[in-house]
Order: sequence, then structure tokens, then C-alpha cells
Amino acid sequence: MALITKAIKGTNDVLPSEVHKNQYIEAICISAAENFGYKEMRTPVFEHTELFQRGVGDTTDVVQKEMYTFDDKGGRSITLRPEGTAGAARAFLENGLSNGALPLKICYLTSCYRYEKPQAGRLREFHQFGVECFGASSPLADAEIISLANQIFSELGVKDLHLEINSIGCPECRAQYHKALKEYFSQYKDRLCGTCQERLERNPIRLLDCKSPEDKEIAKDAPEILDYLCDDCREHFEKVKSYLNAMNIEYTVNPRIVRGLDYYTKTVFEFIADSIGAQGTVCGGGRYDGLIEELGGAKTPSLGFGMGLERLQLVMDAQGCDYPAPAVPDLFIAAIGDKAKLAAVELAKDMREEGFSAVYDLNERSIRAQMKYADKLGAKYSVVIGDDEVEKNKAVLKNMSTGEENEVDLTTFVSAFYSVSMDEQLKDLEINGESIDFKALFGLGE
Repeated sequence: MALITKAIKGTNDVLPSEVHKNQYIEAICISAAENFGYKEMRTPVFEHTELFQRGVGDTTDVVQKEMYTFDDKGGRSITLRPEGTAGAARAFLENGLSNGALPLKICYLTSCYRYEKPQAGRLREFHQFGVECFGASSPLADAEIISLANQIFSELGVKDLHLEINSIGCPECRAQYHKALKEYFSQYKDRLCGTCQERLERNPIRLLDCKSPEDKEIAKDAPEILDYLCDDCREHFEKVKSYLNAMNIEYTVNPRIVRGLDYYTKTVFEFIADSIGAQGTVCGGGRYDGLIEELGGAKTPSLGFGMGLERLQLVMDAQGCDYPAPAVPDLFIAAIGDKAKLAAVELAKDMREEGFSAVYDLNERSIRAQMKYADKLGAKYSVVIGDDEVEKNKAVLKNMSTGEENEVDLTTFVSAFYSVSMDEQLKDLEINGESIDFKALFGLGE
């Protein structure tokens, strides 16, 4: 039988056997951000198109080539978010968060959508962890968000990432840089792609971000922004570097980093992995001091980063990083007979109320088939209940890994289960290579 349809190109299903990896990465990201004082925020998956045209920049690849934009039934132009910062900035302004205590630190887990050629590490629907810090002008803030990203990688066990940083200046000093770029690229105008010929007049810094091989070759000898920084931007960048040095965070200054979005100013950075091929940027971000003002708010210096979760997982898998084992049921209840099924339902309810996971067969199969099912689920313990067990109010609790069995009273099953499972966990604990009787040590069970 043929499928009616398949998943859209550039999208992925995350199956139950894999989703624990996503959950683990997301939990580490949120936990680390909370330790830095960030609180989670959630924004809509689509916004008015103008938000991204104004915020991201209408000369960027994202706006010109990659956005999913459509007219809704009211004739309004709507866009699926291609990145997280613009929506977070809109929410910051619309909800009056600019009137609260600043800086405001927020984080988010979000899906993003870009029409790109799908390949390893690049999807049309992808997911990001991001942070935004609104209302912080000090270079301390730049170094802190870099250290937050670094902390996440450390907690996940990711190695061999290299951090590249740059400063792309403020509007004042960048105007001089744009002039120098125009002079340089004008001599190669006829060799530039059509998009870059247009950018040459409107926003020449975007030529440094072009993916055309010939344009990239031309850009190799273009002027460097660091030679055009004003005193304030230069001092800011030097302080960022000094704080990173104080944190023992290694970095390389790469004057070619400009990032693909127009809202950036001053500090920009990328964490890059060599283990997943061409799409190696796992995290990128920087400062965007003019974005809030561009969207209609007061001048609010801000900064943030976005971390691609699919790329991060690719890196972790390539490096053999450890994940917690996927969750399995604490108890599988095999029941045969109507009375036993009622007992199973009650037992599962009691176990779940005490925080244990308990499952039973929903297809009313034979005991043999039910135990095969329990094996496939990876249940830690099982108990078989039939008419005799219900009559005697007794059943056998079996450790599915060791085969060890304990007879327990069904009326006090939950407490008995806790005692048996704790006993077996304590047996596995050792100090200096010797098993310790923890129950005797702490007076438990007396």
C-alpha cells in the first residue's frame, strides 16, 4: 500500500527512539541559561513580513531568497520566522518589557523556516536555542553571552569547537568601511553575481557574505573592517577580548565574519565545528544596538545568539558524546482475566500517582505475548497478575535485567516496589571497590 504523501523536503521526523537526545540538549540549554539569569519566552511562529524586512534587512539572503512568505485570507503579508531575534525584539517592545528592569535576559527554543537547499546540517525547518539580552551596552555583556554558549558546549561534552570573533563597528565607522568596500568591489562589478551587483550600491558589506564561489574569491582581498573601527568600537572590542582572556576562553579574530543579518553592530562571533563538513557554524551571534530603535522603540543596546540544535546534535553524534539513556517503564503489568485487568488498572494508577511509570497491555494478548512486549519496551520490572494472584493478594515482582524475583503484597505494592528497587540500586553502589550495606549504614528498614 503506497503512502498518500511523505514529509516535505528539508524537514525531519524525530522518532520516539531519538527524541530523548533532543530533550537532553534542550534541557541543558535552558538550565545553563537560567544559571546566567535568563528566563524563557515564547513567540508566534509567524509574523508580519515587514518585521523581518526591517529587522533582518532586505538585502540579506534570508529576506531576498529564503523566507517562507504568503498572503493570509485578509490580504496581509505573513512570514514564517526565519530566525528568533526579530520576533523576540517585537515582543519586547509590544509588551512594554522595555519599561521594566534592564537588562532583560530572555531565552527560547524555537522552530525556524528557510527555503534553502537541504543538506547535512541545513534544513528548511530547523530548531534553535537562542538568548537575547536587551538593554546592555557594556562589553561585559558580549563576553558573558559567549561564555554562556561555551558553558552549554562544555556541559554537553562537545569538544574541538573553535570560536571566531570580529567587530563590524557602529553605523558611523561602518560608513567609512562601506565606502572602501564600494571602491574595491567596483573594479570587479562585471564579474559579480546579479544579487551582489545590486548590493554593491545598497549594502556592500553583504558582498562579504555571498555564497558564490567567484564572489568569495574576489572578496578575499577586500578591505578589513578592523582597519576602519572608530575609537569607541575599537576600545569595546579590546575589552571583549580582555574579558574572554580572563575567562580562559580561546578565540581567533576573524575579520571576515559579518554574519548574515543586517541588524548586527560591533561584536559578532561564531562557534565552528570541523566534524560536520561545510555547514560547521553551530552557534552565531553578536550585538545589535540599533534593532530596537529600527522597530520603533527607544535606543536600546542589545545582543544575543542563536544555536542550531540539529547541527549541534550532528556534532555530538560525530564526536560520540554521551546522552542519558531513553526513559523506559519502571513497571510492566501483565494481566490475564477480567479481575486481573481491574487489578492492573488500579495498580498502574497507584504507581503513577507516586511518580513511577507503569504500563500494561492494551491489546489483551496472552501472557507470553505480553512479556515479549515488556522486553521490547525495556521495562525495568514486571509483575504477572492472574486470578490466583488476585485471590491471594500476592504477586511476584521480577527484575527484568537480573531475573531476581520478590513476592510482594498487592495491597502495599507501591511501597514494596520502592523498597525492592532501592535495595537493588544500593547493592550496585561501591566505595573503594567494596559493596556497602547502605541500609545498615543509615539505619534504613529497621
